[in-house]
Amino acid sequence: MTSATPKADATSLRRAFLASLSGTSLEWYDFAAYSAAAATVFGHQFFPGGDPLVSTMAAFSTYAVGYLSRPLGGFVFGRLGDVLGRKRVLVVTLLLTGIATFLIGLLPTHAAVGGLAAVLLVLLRFAQGVGIGGEWGGAVLLSSEFGDPARRGFWASAAQIGPPAGNLLANGVLAVLSLALTEAQFDSWGWRVAFLLSGVLVAFGLWIRLRLEETPVFRRIAETGDRPKAPISEVFRTEKRGLLAAIFVRVCPDVMYALFTVFVLTYMTQQLHMSRGEGLTAVMIGSACQLVLMPAFGALSDRIDRRRLYLVATILGAIWPFVFFPLLSTRSFAAVLLGVVVALVIHAALYGPQAALITEQFSERLRYTGSSLAYTLAGVIGGAVAPLLFTSLLAGFGTWLVLALYVLVAGIVSVIGVVLARRSADAPAEVDASVTSR
Repeated sequence: MTSATPKADATSLRRAFLASLSGTSLEWYDFAAYSAAAATVFGHQFFPGGDPLVSTMAAFSTYAVGYLSRPLGGFVFGRLGDVLGRKRVLVVTLLLTGIATFLIGLLPTHAAVGGLAAVLLVLLRFAQGVGIGGEWGGAVLLSSEFGDPARRGFWASAAQIGPPAGNLLANGVLAVLSLALTEAQFDSWGWRVAFLLSGVLVAFGLWIRLRLEETPVFRRIAETGDRPKAPISEVFRTEKRGLLAAIFVRVCPDVMYALFTVFVLTYMTQQLHMSRGEGLTAVMIGSACQLVLMPAFGALSDRIDRRRLYLVATILGAIWPFVFFPLLSTRSFAAVLLGVVVALVIHAALYGPQAALITEQFSERLRYTGSSLAYTLAGVIGGAVAPLLFTSLLAGFGTWLVLALYVLVAGIVSVIGVVLARRSADAPAEVDASVTSR
């Protein structure tokens, strides 16, 4: 007989939510700072060349490295999270990503050390990806396993708020620097400030996480001796359909996020000759909306069928680029703002319930491993190559239509994932780990 899950008090529940939110916000601040810099600075600083488009493609190649290295983090830290516990692993992932980002701010450029600059940038980007690959699954469980399973959509959304919060903070810092400094100053040293600030954020994140107890669900698993010995092989052996569904549902949101927060900056500056500040402002406003909408959509998914909500949002996300690019072609900031905000609202409708939808595909003893594998493997086929493909497709075909078709294909993949996914009502049983669901 399964023993009762240890109860979590209300203070631990709030701390878990804050720890999940603050940690992922920090790590996505790091990732977003890199993404924005890759679109605007890194091309000529680390990969100089005669063609700005080629330099940008090289910079986006290092952006992809951060996604390609995520499966390593998912494999290593996902396994450790199911064997050793959620809290210990999340401290390590926080340090790994934060330190790598801080060091990026100290890197010499190509002008100083030649090709070595690009090598060092790629290595640190790799470390960022490994850290985030192990972070997401644990951050989701940290908040959801302290909360009421009937409100999993809301509690798990704490980790989902991290990307818009981090994106808002990173782009805000870069926007302030762009306004406060001349173009030459920002290009020379101003961009480094955004990366160096991660040191302060790491200290805050560690302070929160070190004060937190292990999740009640993992404590129960440890007490009953039900920890898996080989969680990775067990996931591939016993939960293949859940893994495939969880991977597919992530593809469309990852591609959308790359388009509407990363590539849009390149498209606006290089194709439409609009200012970088206008693009950053639109992304910041859209991200601010997501801060509220993601937990709202997560909570909504607890009241209605989670898969149905996800399906509707996926279809809207696949269609929106066909409206978005004509809006951009007007070169009107109001049109750009409308296009980006609507896109990120749709993304919030996907990303808010996504953590709960993915974790429900796995049994609780394999949940860290399964969720991490799904998150990181989807990142490889979705977010990793998206900015590079967007740039390459635009260079090869010269029209936005092929970019919109790419998003449409990603949407079809995610629709298949929703069809494969189990309903919330069919998820593996779990005892309420919280004292209160309020």
